[in-house]
Amino acid sequence: MIDNPVRAKLLAGGTALGVMAFEFFTPGLAKVLKAGGAEFVILDTEHSGAGMDTLKPAIAYARGAGIVPMVRVPGLARHLISPVLDAGAMGIMVPMLETADQARELVSYCRYRPLGTRGLAFGMAHDDYETRPLHEAITAANDAILTIPLIETAAGLANAAEIMAVPGIDLGWVGHFDLTDSLGFTGQIDDPRYAAAEAQLLAAATAAGKPFGWLAGDGRQAKAALARGFRCLCINTDIGLLRAAVSHEFAVARA
Repeated sequence: MIDNPVRAKLLAGGTALGVMAFEFFTPGLAKVLKAGGAEFVILDTEHSGAGMDTLKPAIAYARGAGIVPMVRVPGLARHLISPVLDAGAMGIMVPMLETADQARELVSYCRYRPLGTRGLAFGMAHDDYETRPLHEAITAANDAILTIPLIETAAGLANAAEIMAVPGIDLGWVGHFDLTDSLGFTGQIDDPRYAAAEAQLLAAATAAGKPFGWLAGDGRQAKAALARGFRCLCINTDIGLLRAAVSHEFAVARA
């Protein structure tokens, strides 16, 4: 049976840490992240330009390395989500999600009936090319996929409680830069208005009994975010981590 230990851990009240990847979709990335302690990787296709020919092997590498592959798709559409799920992604993040109806649409695309309307195809990559009785395959897949609305607009913030309450939504996520941009104070995450927006999102998640996530810049920010109530965090990106390490080591060498 396929399983998603990150989903199980989060829904049981635990925390999970990973990395968001934009650039280095190489065979070794997942194993490097696993060796460093990451539990999952979110492979971005909204901003990276990565297509299915790049994404499918990256998902396979992550599954082979023992970390959970999730994907940020470019938008809310069946044709953007279904191929990614069939390639083996265990989580789908949708940007700019703003309403409960959109949240229900996300759930529908990610779950087989009776929980959704995902198209049936089995014995493929998402099943590790194994066959099993149909009802077992359906149940396993429905239990494995994390559904993640990315709340990053003023409308999404206003509707956060309704979005997080939708059955089948597993994990909320704040897009801090886009949210500040939508609210009129672009990039100012130290602004008290952003702190209030974040508190509103965390309260919505708590009321729904669900975890909330964020992309932290470093371990210090991640630790502070955990203390504020976040339970799922990416600690920087593949680009950011490499750039920070290179900058630090070169600065030491040149000091």
